[in-house]
Parts: sequence; C-alpha cells; structure tokens
Amino acid sequence: MSDTQLNEDLSKVIAELEEKVKELPGNFVAHHHLAMVYHKAGRHNDAIGELKKCLQIDEASAEAHINLGALYFELGQLDESLEANKKALLHAVNPAQAHCNIGLIHQQRGDNDKAIDSYTKATINDPKLAFAWINLAASQIGAGAFDKALTAARKGVEHDPDYPMAHNNLAVAQFYTEDYQAAEKSMKKAEDLGYAVEPMFKKVLAEKL
Repeated sequence: MSDTQLNEDLSKVIAELEEKVKELPGNFVAHHHLAMVYHKAGRHNDAIGELKKCLQIDEASAEAHINLGALYFELGQLDESLEANKKALLHAVNPAQAHCNIGLIHQQRGDNDKAIDSYTKATINDPKLAFAWINLAASQIGAGAFDKALTAARKGVEHDPDYPMAHNNLAVAQFYTEDYQAAEKSMKKAEDLGYAVEPMFKKVLAEKL
C-alpha cells in the first residue's frame, strides 16, 4: 500500500470516527478508537485530547492512562508521561506495563537505580514480560551490577527469543562477566535478527577473543 493510499484510508476512518463521537459523546470506546487512529496518523495532540476525553468518561481506565503516558513519552514530555503512568498504577489490575513504562522514563533520564526498581516491580507483577527483563538488564549494566544483568538478560531471551535487543543485552552482560565466547555468539544472534550492534562493542569484544 502506498503512503498516499494509507493516508486516504486513515482520513476516511478518522472522518467516520469523528462522526461517531459526535453521535456518542459519552462513549469511551469511540473516543479511544479515535485517539488510536489519530496517533497512527501522526496527530499526537489530537490523540492526547481524545484520551483526555476518555478519562473524563472513565477516570479509572488504566489503558487510557497508559496510552496517554506513551504518547507523552513519544513527545519527550517525561513529567507528563510519568504522571499518567503513576495514575495507571492506581487502577491497573496488573500494573506490570505501567511499572515498565516508568522504568523507561527513569532510564531515559539516566537514573539507573530508579529504573531498576521499576523494572523489577514489572517483572514481579508479570514474570513473562520480556521487555521488562531486557531493560532491567540494560539498567543493571549501567549500574555495574553485571551478574544480575546476566540473569535478567537470560530471562529476556527466554521469554522473547526472537527479540534482537534481548540477545544484544545478553551479549553485553556476558562481555562484562568475561564470558567472551558466549558474548560473541549472542552478538551474532542479535545481528542475525536485525539488531545494529554498536561498532565499538564489536571492536572491544574482538580484542578479547
């Protein structure tokens, strides 16, 4: 499908959903669908507006808070993203995703200790959430907790063996725990899955082999 055709299709869907929310202004689902399509069309401020309308209808929607937080994160509005995800924690049946998102915010800010705390909470609430394990490993590497990072990275690979970053983070953890042969194998697996491994990491690893 060409970009032109995609834009035309999105415009059509948006027009239909805009009519729907006019007909049903108190319908949470209609506003939420419109928000997601606005987001897909790159209309982030409109998407935020619709999610806020969702929360006016149902303040206890963890999904809307999480999606609002994700949009703010994309826009680099980290304070707003953090606030939205904290509200999601209050309402989520399983708060793992919100904890993971909060970890991303702390990681973005370079606060490894807070990121580790949030990712750990995410893995406790959902031990199969691979993304949390993968990012927990990255934050632990940043904090110099290499043995713990190795354990977390292995969990990430276990729960999502086709995710390239999982193998890359495992390679880095293996490097710092001086298992260079294993690190090379994991690095090559990450590359095979399409991950662009840092050239400097490849260089320093090659020097150890």
